[in-house]
Amino acid sequence: MDGSTDMTLAFELSALQELAEPDAAFGNARQWSEYVGVVSEEPTYVVTNYTRKHRIRQDFFSGPRGKAESLESVREQFDTERHVFVGTTDDDRALAESEDWEYLSVEDAAGAADWTLAEDAPEADAAPVDQPERDDWP
Repeated sequence: MDGSTDMTLAFELSALQELAEPDAAFGNARQWSEYVGVVSEEPTYVVTNYTRKHRIRQDFFSGPRGKAESLESVREQFDTERHVFVGTTDDDRALAESEDWEYLSVEDAAGAADWTLAEDAPEADAAPVDQPERDDWP
């Protein structure tokens, strides 16, 4: 990031889903962003369920609108020096550019912020090495 904290940061839901610890990344982003939220074409309940499950408190979300309308609305509501959209596809990049947002791929964002991508994280369901297997569990 360029050092400015006068920024609105929007994650595409799919970008959050590619992070090993989306809640930690979201919290980290709050340290250098004024506003952080989620934008998606998914129904509101999908975004809400995901953010609740991961204990993510968002300043804004797309609601029933499409991504383009959401980015436009967020830009109008949150008057910050920068507006950055973290996405996963070339379509996300094109959308950001068409709505006058900076685009950052989730891989680049993760690299810059030291976030772990889910594909690079250790297997979550692997048994801890120092824990013996229990044979008394039903």
